[in-house]
Amino acid sequence: MRSFACGLIVFFVGSAALGQSSGKTVALRCGSLFDGRGDSLRKNVVVVIEGEKIKEISSNAPAGAELVDLSGQTCLPGLIDTHTHVLLQGDITAADYDEQLLKQSPEYRTIVATVNARRVLDYGFTSIRDLETEGAGYADADVKKAINNGVIPGPRMQVATRALDVTGAYPLLGYAPAVTVPHGVQVVDGADSGRQAVREQISHGADWIKVYSDRSYRVREDGVLDDIPTFTLDELRAIVDEAHRERHRVASHAMALYGVHNSVEAGVDSIEHGNYIADEDLKTMAARGIFYVPTIFVGEYVAQGRAATGAPVWVKMIQIHEDTFRRAMKAGVKIAFGTDAGGFDWKVNPAKEFSSMVKFGMTPAQAIRSATSMAAELLGEKDSLGTIEAGKLADIVAVPGDPLNDVTLMEKVDFVMKGGAVDRRP
Repeated sequence: MRSFACGLIVFFVGSAALGQSSGKTVALRCGSLFDGRGDSLRKNVVVVIEGEKIKEISSNAPAGAELVDLSGQTCLPGLIDTHTHVLLQGDITAADYDEQLLKQSPEYRTIVATVNARRVLDYGFTSIRDLETEGAGYADADVKKAINNGVIPGPRMQVATRALDVTGAYPLLGYAPAVTVPHGVQVVDGADSGRQAVREQISHGADWIKVYSDRSYRVREDGVLDDIPTFTLDELRAIVDEAHRERHRVASHAMALYGVHNSVEAGVDSIEHGNYIADEDLKTMAARGIFYVPTIFVGEYVAQGRAATGAPVWVKMIQIHEDTFRRAMKAGVKIAFGTDAGGFDWKVNPAKEFSSMVKFGMTPAQAIRSATSMAAELLGEKDSLGTIEAGKLADIVAVPGDPLNDVTLMEKVDFVMKGGAVDRRP
């Protein structure tokens, strides 16, 4: 028994050490380096790391450093997914969504979320913005806390907790009036109710406030994606004002004409999805620095399933989305990488979004920057994340080959370092 107990101690100490920086000097010998700033690769570069930060970019490893040989690979900044749902397990149909909210306890969903956090780190995403718990309360704040405290492995997280929507606009819906069912959001009506909800969510750990700004989509004869806005403009302005007053930012789920327009007018900080955005709103977004997080892959992923359940508009929305994406690029809107992972199965690598962005008109370098330097700017972390340069946190990943020639290689990350600690090796 004594030997068994000693073995357990060694096991748990070793497990706790995984993902923790040793404080030693580590040198990554990279065959190529994409630093997150330019459009090309630097060859035969050594990234020197002390503790959790990058000390310098050199051509030689310093004496005594622990050398990690990545000479056959391309090193890149740790990837950032700015739109995830670690508490959601894929909601292809409304039935799947009901299953999670009605038959899975928040405790069970939180346990599964810890697995998703580990998985997304293995995919190479060292930071994520998790945009609401879909009916699981403030569980995302606890997952973040457990990662920060070293209890479980996972990416750096910014969380939005419960999200906000109005009465009758968000699942679960369709049950008999006398049947009380949980909601995937915090329901608020009126400007004062919105302000109160913002204060409550921030007090319980929300980094971002998320609003659902539209619903019920249809394609008009002129090709415009129409919608029913949820909040009034006064309600949205109150929510944004309260969040900004408390130095927090607002992400708006806005897929179509009025939801986007009202969100932009209210002064939100990011438009999520944005399948259709009018040209005037794109100009305003560019002028005000409002980010666009397009989440292309998830739209393609769910389109056929939702069309089969009586919503063919989702198939038509794909082409509309591509046109909007190309117009947004032309207008100079800041575009950040986000996938809506959790809206599709977490066993699907979110890095598939890179190929979708390239298909819609980005170069591979632009797509990768959207998940590094541009995403770090959206998170307010550009001073510490998003590029590989001296003084930044040592969040670094590597892929075999040249992702600027083949962006699908971003789905093959096999080296992951977070804060100077190696979480995955080739």
